[in-house]
Amino acid sequence: PRNVRTLAMTLAWSGCRLSEALALTADRVDLAGGVLVFESLKKRQDGIYRAVPVPPALFEALDLVHGVREAQARRDRGRSLHLWPVARMTGWRMVHRVMAEAGLSGPAASPKGLRHAFGVAAVSIGIPLNLVQKWLGHAQLSTTAIYANASGDEEQTIAKKMWLI
Repeated sequence: PRNVRTLAMTLAWSGCRLSEALALTADRVDLAGGVLVFESLKKRQDGIYRAVPVPPALFEALDLVHGVREAQARRDRGRSLHLWPVARMTGWRMVHRVMAEAGLSGPAASPKGLRHAFGVAAVSIGIPLNLVQKWLGHAQLSTTAIYANASGDEEQTIAKKMWLI
């Protein structure tokens, strides 16, 4: 279903945690700025936000499926419209089902797997670690550095980029 697809797309293209995606409201979709604004739910205090740039195709899908522009035009600017008004376990099952239908299995076929794939992809293409840290909402750079520990095919791909210099 389209709403499940947009949830999976949001996880894959932003690297957010499932709980952060499920807490996303229409007013935190910044169409003009090209970012999604997530509240960091892992911090010990409320009100810590981070803006993560995402592709225009995601904004189009969110608007088409969830009516983001229409919600933002309302009096409350979309603060009351949760894009995925489901419990965390339901969201996990939705994403897991999509991954299974795509033929993926194992730990990578989960919301956390999409987050990890985002981190690895960002580091692999040369996004600076401090920017990946910011986008993923890590308090410590050492947590983000885990994504730089490539091996096997990932390591070979990174090495080939070095050889082109």
